[in-house]
Amino acid sequence: MSALAQVLRARGHRVSGSDRNLDRGLNQTLFRKLSQLDIRCLPQDGSGLKEGVDIAVVSTAVEETNPDIKMARERGVPVVNRAVLLSVLFNDLQGVAVAGTNGKTTVTGMVGWILDRAGLDPTIIVGGTIKNYSSSSHLGNVRIGRSDIMVIEADESDGSLIYYRPELGVITNITKDHKPMEELLMLFSTFAEGSSKLVIGADCPVAKSIRSIPKETITFGVSERALFRATDVICKGWSSSFKVNGVDFELNLPGRHNVMNALAAISSVHLLSVPLEVSANALKDFKGMSRRLDLVCEIDGIKVIDDFAHNPQKIKAAIDSVRLVSRRILAVYQPHGYSPTRFLREEFIQVFSEELSEDDVLYMPEIFYAGGTVNRDISSLDIVESLTARGIKAHFIPDRREIIGHVCAEARLGDAVLVMGARDDTLTDFCQEIAASLAGRKAEKGLIVEGGVGRG
Repeated sequence: MSALAQVLRARGHRVSGSDRNLDRGLNQTLFRKLSQLDIRCLPQDGSGLKEGVDIAVVSTAVEETNPDIKMARERGVPVVNRAVLLSVLFNDLQGVAVAGTNGKTTVTGMVGWILDRAGLDPTIIVGGTIKNYSSSSHLGNVRIGRSDIMVIEADESDGSLIYYRPELGVITNITKDHKPMEELLMLFSTFAEGSSKLVIGADCPVAKSIRSIPKETITFGVSERALFRATDVICKGWSSSFKVNGVDFELNLPGRHNVMNALAAISSVHLLSVPLEVSANALKDFKGMSRRLDLVCEIDGIKVIDDFAHNPQKIKAAIDSVRLVSRRILAVYQPHGYSPTRFLREEFIQVFSEELSEDDVLYMPEIFYAGGTVNRDISSLDIVESLTARGIKAHFIPDRREIIGHVCAEARLGDAVLVMGARDDTLTDFCQEIAASLAGRKAEKGLIVEGGVGRG
């Protein structure tokens, strides 16, 4: 929503908005930056729906009981879905829409960054922060361009990707998340049919089953059937390298999944006539997306890493990547929402059982509740009990704050503390609290050593 608000404000519209987190006193940096852009941030109590408001724009997560929606209905102000309004701005342009269950945020950022570096001056709208564009005054989830190229992230979780009619559609992959596979396949098939050109992952068996694809469709992957294929792939530490058609690529991003993300971006901009060499130069300087394997700190040989992973495939990618830079993983996973956790319960149990070693430890607080009407018939405890029965070192600690002490008592040289979860803006603060506790532990150890030397 904040990205769309910035685009509308840049086009001269008066924009204001509300957010639960503003009322809770959370994420003040976000609201300060929006205010600096002349976007008013108001309480979510209906007071913002005054005279002169032409439309109320909402995400699908906002319920009809929301005070702002109720006031809009009472005053006859049209209520418009965010994706519908974005499609109005997008569909008449040379639009690039990036979809897929995993990787779409990073691929959107990569595509936009490459096009920017290629001098094509795109507008970029993405559901995360592109570090290259983030600053003290800008959120980094938008770049306002002057050309008719617009790059957006298209979301399948609420089905809104079907509103878009891109000049170029991108499908990274399709795995179970948010909806049953049959429903997801229908959504992505509709998206493919509405795309003039298409880029699609060749190594995803579900994506390959989409039949109604445009004539100009290219594939990417590491298998031989991919038109854009990565060879000589090397993933080490916080970087990776590979070749595409003889051109060398280097990423300052960890993990094999980021090689796949880069392939999707490289293939996409190729259809917009960007040479491989230009893509290679741009990606070498791409800083990544916030909360995608962010190294918060390293203290006493212990890394603290912040990641957005919230479905089984993302969790696997995060653990696999962190495994490259650590001897042992202390994972903290906060599930987001009762319905998603219930829907993917067995898959969560499977991925943690398969990915965590006998030395790793998993800590889970209670499921994050973002508000609204929910059925709380599942708990993180249900997942932890299933994991411990399989021999995994898993602990249910309902109050997230209490996990900090457990992690700091357990952590030792060579460990990585991997914090995973979505929709909760305070998880990054939680990582900082772990870092502060580790720093305090180190300082305390130093005092003990100095005291011991003095007594000698």
